[in-house]
This record gives sequence, C-alpha cells and structure tokens, in this order.
Amino acid sequence: MSRKKLSRREFVAATALTSAALITAPYVRGAYAAGKLSMAFWDHWVPGANKASEELVKAWAEKEKVEVTIDYVPSQGNKNILTIAAEAQAKSGHDIFAMPTWWCHSNSEQLERVDDIMGPIIAENGAANGTVQYLGQLDGKWLGVPASVGSQIKGPCSRIDLMKKHANIDVQEMYPAGSPPKADNWTFDTFLKAAEACHKAGVPFGIGLGETSDSVDTAGAIFQSFGAQLVDAKGNLTVKTDAVRQSLEFYKKLIAFLPPDVAAWDDSSNNKWLVSGKGAMIMNPPSAWAVAKRDAPQVAEQCWTHGFPAGPKGRFAPYLPYFWSIWNFSKNKEAAKSLLVHLSKPASIEKMCVASGGYDLPAYEKLTTLKVWQEEAPPKGTLYHYPNPYKHQTLSIAASPAPPKVAQQIYFQATLTKMCLRYYQGEAMEKTLAWAEGECEGFMRS
Repeated sequence: MSRKKLSRREFVAATALTSAALITAPYVRGAYAAGKLSMAFWDHWVPGANKASEELVKAWAEKEKVEVTIDYVPSQGNKNILTIAAEAQAKSGHDIFAMPTWWCHSNSEQLERVDDIMGPIIAENGAANGTVQYLGQLDGKWLGVPASVGSQIKGPCSRIDLMKKHANIDVQEMYPAGSPPKADNWTFDTFLKAAEACHKAGVPFGIGLGETSDSVDTAGAIFQSFGAQLVDAKGNLTVKTDAVRQSLEFYKKLIAFLPPDVAAWDDSSNNKWLVSGKGAMIMNPPSAWAVAKRDAPQVAEQCWTHGFPAGPKGRFAPYLPYFWSIWNFSKNKEAAKSLLVHLSKPASIEKMCVASGGYDLPAYEKLTTLKVWQEEAPPKGTLYHYPNPYKHQTLSIAASPAPPKVAQQIYFQATLTKMCLRYYQGEAMEKTLAWAEGECEGFMRS
C-alpha cells in the first residue's frame, strides 16, 4: 500500500497503466452478447490462483451472454492503487475494480451501492465479520462486495521445532488440527517469555517495526489487545491513555528480543526471515510458508499457523480484506451485480480459496471451515486455524475504530510503529504521546 499522496506525475503514470500495462485475459463473447463488462482483479501472488476467477467469470459470461474483459492488476509498485486513482480521476475505466482495505472509503463518492445484492449474499453465506463491515460500509450502505481473493489474516506462523525446543511451547497442542484451541495460557506474558527464549537461542521472532503493512498490522493488533486507540469511533483523540502507554511499554520489552534491523523491515523481510530458517515465528498469511514449501521444504514442514496471543482486552488478529466494487460511472451495473453474486456463491468462493492453496479467506461466518484448510500440508493441518474457525480471536485492522478516512492516514503513516520506536529509542513517554497526538490532529484536519 502507498504511504504518500499521489502526485500529478503518478496520476499520469497510472493513466498509462490502465491502457498499456495490465495483464489482459481473453474476452468471452456469447452468441447474442448482452452488453460488455470489464473488471480489474488483483493479480494473485499464488501461481495459478488467477485461473479460478477467470474460469468462474467465463462460465457466468457464457450463461448470461455478456462480453467480458478481465485485467489482473498487480499490487507490486502500488500499480493497483495508482490505477484506482487514475480511473477515479478520469471517471472512466473498468466496471468492477478489486479495492484493497481502505480504498472503498477513499472512493466512496464514486462507488455504486450494492445493498440490493449484499442482502441475499449474507443470507446465504452468513454475516460478514466486523472489519469487513467497518471498511466496506458507509452510513450502513455497502460500498462493495467482500472478496475472498486477496483477503487474509496476518497471524503467527511458528516453527514447531524451535518453539518446542527453546520456548517449551507445543503450538500443535495449543492449536490442534481439527479441534478447538487450547490456548488460555497463550497470553502476552507467555509471548514475551517465548520471544526472549528464542532470542537467546539465536532464532528470534521476525516481527517488523517498519512503515509497511505487515509491521503496522501487527502493531495494530497488539494495541487493540490493550484496548488502545489513538482516535475513537466518534473521532475523539484518545492518545494519552493508560492503554496506549501499556502498549508502548509492551513493545519496548518486545523490541529488545527482535532482530536489530527490524525498524527497516518491509513486507518481504519477515517472509525471508522465515524461509531462511533464522527465526522461530513471524506474523503473516501463508505466503511465506508457501514459498518455503518450494524453496526450503525442511522449514515448511515445521510451520504451524495459529492464533494471536491474548492481551488484557482480548485476542485480536489483523484482517485485511479486499472488496469488489462497481464504479458509479459503469455502463453495465446490472451485469456487474449479477457477476458479483455469482462470484459470492459458496461453491465459487471455495474454488477460489482452493486455487490459492488456502491463502484467500472469505469474510462470511459460514465459510471458515472449508476442506482446503484441513488438508493443506506439510504438515497436514498447518492452516487449520488460519481462517479462525472457532472465532477464537477478533479480526481487526490497525487504527480502527477511528473514522476510516482518519484511520487510513494513521495506518499509511505508520504512526503506531513510529511511536513504538521513538519510545524504545529513549524518548520520554509523554513526548512520544504528544508527537502522536499532533500527528492525529493533522490527520483529522486534512
């Protein structure tokens, strides 16, 4: 995700992207084409995962006799974000666009409301989780349809062997495949002791303190586990609270047990840390484990994805959803809504989740126990608890519950991780809090 405003030059570059740099799938034409439809989907990290959505769209198009074009837009270099900005500015482009996390709210004035189709989708699939409602609704109206593709939980992925050997924690026993968690003792106190033990053994936890989303997401879950908010849901400043102070004190202890360069980590650093075999835990979706299966199978077979440790106010886990949104300048809204209903059918969602090797997560309460998470290996069951099947933790996003347009700036500016580093590096607590309060005041004025 971009952490700066788009310049005029970036807008120009993005406009070029929409016409020249997208990966275009062959269009499908029915015998009696009932209009045209174009969609920009996220270009999946997992090889072959795009094929599932392409096949689903093709089947729908042939049945409905609609001519469709699919562009898979990568997130590398923020190409999807730049393209969204270009289309919003031009009021022209795709009919459907895959919007990451905050971008429904960023473009709310130009999105078609989809309450008419979300009602039946929720009736069939169950309620959407709270983070999806927070990011996908404005004044109770849906800005997009939750997409399983690209949606993820960034929970702990632990090394079974290293955690058992150095921290005396059996993560498979704590989160057994096929059974509810037995994690009452998996608290922040236990987590800190484990981090210290693994650090002393030379295999520290790989948790970043940089400015990109992996670092910010972890900080967000930890702050929320203390009940800490910088801005509350009503838009009030809540920086100078005991909960925020407790979060900073916790991070000060934790950072001492992390690799020395974590302040410079980006979203690839923790993946590389796990695959290299240097660490006992990272906070990530199964992408790092999937790479390890290919490049370091001896590491992959020791990986176990499980729940977050619990803080004083509960157990929270970072959840980053995608949405399929329809531009209000679309010329074929009826067909767009029909397609999104088709893509939201349980069978369609399961097909896309299987194609991603279990990386993608549905937002709906009835779809957290698909077979893909039971069967993925090695080791078998490694992803069983990834989709939070027992609702053992609250899914959240950093900087919530602040109004989304304020929270987005807190998130993009990495205010949480910057606070943690400032305090760890010796700045007085009240000075750190005053700095953060000033930052948030600026975000609320902009």
